[in-house]
Amino acid sequence: MLAVLLAVMSVPLPARCEPVRHVLDTEHLSIAFLVHHIGFAKTLGLFRNAEGSFVFDETVPSVSDIEVTIDAESVYTNHAARDTHLRKKDFLWIDRYPTITFVGSSARQTGPRTGEITGALTLRGVTRVVSLDVTWNRTGAYPFGDKHAAMGISARTVFRRSDFGMTYAVANGWVGDEVEVIIEFEALRIP
Repeated sequence: MLAVLLAVMSVPLPARCEPVRHVLDTEHLSIAFLVHHIGFAKTLGLFRNAEGSFVFDETVPSVSDIEVTIDAESVYTNHAARDTHLRKKDFLWIDRYPTITFVGSSARQTGPRTGEITGALTLRGVTRVVSLDVTWNRTGAYPFGDKHAAMGISARTVFRRSDFGMTYAVANGWVGDEVEVIIEFEALRIP
């Protein structure tokens, strides 16, 4: 028994104290938005398809090489006519701009498990700098299936859609200009 224990202890473990690439787990990813609708309530929408990756160093903690691509056509608000309109020129204009991208440029730690990530958001061919408030929820072995190494992140930001050329119904207040973004995801550690 002692020989088995010593043999197991001598197997090198994967390094955990260095930057490691992660990819977004598309089965555990939610990119949502809230926008006022005619002053009655906020419409909650989702983008159903996205992919991305980043490098994370748990010991610092620090993050770099952030790239996310969202399929604009995958927008969903639980209202077919509205979703069709959102895909047109008044809003996302998917015929001309099929993707939305975010490329991180800097990150700073604001607390033990919180930070701010700044980067370039490109929407409808317009690029603006946005900052996201980020919370690192957990890193560890996933409790099901292959028990892969995973991490969980929550992020929030707010921007004005008019900054990206989406001015439809802003002046009359039917559709809010401010877009609240809610991002919740798990990421897979790439060995």
